[in-house]
Amino acid sequence: MTAGQETAVRGKPAEPPVSQPLQAAPTAVSAPIGPLFSPGNDGDADHHCTASVVHSAARDLVVTAAHCVYDGGFRTNLVFAPGYHDGVVPYGVWVPSRIVVDPRWADRRDEDHDVAFLRVRRPRGSGPAGQRVEDLTGAERIRFSPPGGLPTRTVGYPDDRETPVSCRNTTTAGSGQLRFDCAGFPNGTSGGPMLTAVDPDTGLGTVTGVIGGLDEGGDDETSYSSWFGPDIAALYRRATTDGA
Repeated sequence: MTAGQETAVRGKPAEPPVSQPLQAAPTAVSAPIGPLFSPGNDGDADHHCTASVVHSAARDLVVTAAHCVYDGGFRTNLVFAPGYHDGVVPYGVWVPSRIVVDPRWADRRDEDHDVAFLRVRRPRGSGPAGQRVEDLTGAERIRFSPPGGLPTRTVGYPDDRETPVSCRNTTTAGSGQLRFDCAGFPNGTSGGPMLTAVDPDTGLGTVTGVIGGLDEGGDDETSYSSWFGPDIAALYRRATTDGA
């Protein structure tokens, strides 16, 4: 059993496909999901976005929204805290060794490319050399070119909370965006994963989007993600190829 599986209860029944009411509510911490902090002069003292570990051969990959890490330039002081709750960092903190965004986001904030991949590592002196985040937390899978209409669980850390919230509904795809209707995903939840096929035993699922895209995530009632089509698949390949 991985560290990411320890928070799940074996034999737990699958959740209903739609939350009632359609309102994000407090949820259990999941090891691969956590907030992004940007302490220092260039960012927020508190967490400002959400990110999640996704599987890669190097076991060091995190996905979030591009607007969480690039706004006229890369944020220079980012920290990812998987499994974070109430000031506790059970799997330590991780910093980017590489951040990959699409040039169309960097050049003109194209809402269809509001996705970023981060290769992460332990800060120097904070853990065993060569340790990989996925080995500690487990990882979500990732799916490209997902259809609309999939039962989906969306998770994020509001910037005024120390634990995550989640909601379940089906998605709608169209015009370069994946749409998820559910209230209660405020500032701080950007970058949070939209998960399908969540295993009730492990709590792990498949990322088909991250809160972002249209209006950098949507409004009080609806969240969006840039569609994980061929361009995002190419971005993933670029992020997971050394020296690209």
